[in-house]
Amino acid sequence: MNRLREHYDAKVLPSLTKRFAFRNPMEAPRLLKIVVNMGVGEAVANPKAIDGAVSDLVAITGQKPVVTRAGKSVATYKLRAGMQIGAKVTLRGERMYAFFDKLVNIVLPRIRDFRGMSRSSLDGRGNYALGLREQLVFPEVNYDKIDMVRGMDIVIVTTAKNDEHALAFLEEMGMPLRKEGAAA
Repeated sequence: MNRLREHYDAKVLPSLTKRFAFRNPMEAPRLLKIVVNMGVGEAVANPKAIDGAVSDLVAITGQKPVVTRAGKSVATYKLRAGMQIGAKVTLRGERMYAFFDKLVNIVLPRIRDFRGMSRSSLDGRGNYALGLREQLVFPEVNYDKIDMVRGMDIVIVTTAKNDEHALAFLEEMGMPLRKEGAAA
C-alpha cells in the first residue's frame, strides 16, 4: 500500500470524521481519480507533435494516455473534426496515490517562485483543478529528449460534497495551499 494511502487511513480519515462530525467514515472525502490532460494545439500543423506529448505523459504518469480528438471543425484554426489535439490520462488506485504524493512533495516545490496553490481553484463540488506551465518540473522528464515545452492541466477529483470539505481534505493530505489572506 502506498504511504499516502496509509497516511489517509491513519490520520486524515479520523481527523476529518471528528472535525466535520461525520457519522460514517464513508462520508469523509477521499480521492476518486486524478485526470492529467495535455493539450497539443500545434498538432494541427504538425501531427508528429502528439507523439512527444504522449511520451511525456507516459513518463510522468506511468500509464499510456488516450489521444483526444477534436469534436468539431473550426475553420479559423484550420481544425477538422477528428484531428488529434491532445492526450489525457485518468489515474485511479495505487497510481493515483503515487502521482498525488509525487505532485505534492516533489513537483510543486520545484516550481519557480512557488508560494502555494490557490484556494479558489475548486469547482463547488469538491474537485480541484490546477495548471502547470511546463512538464519539466517532473523529475521523470529528460531535458534532452523533449521536443517542446508544454503545459498540462491536472484535475483532482474527490468525493467531497462542497469546497470546505475538499479544502480541509487537501490540506490534511499535504497539498501546499496559500494562506487565506496571502496575495497571488
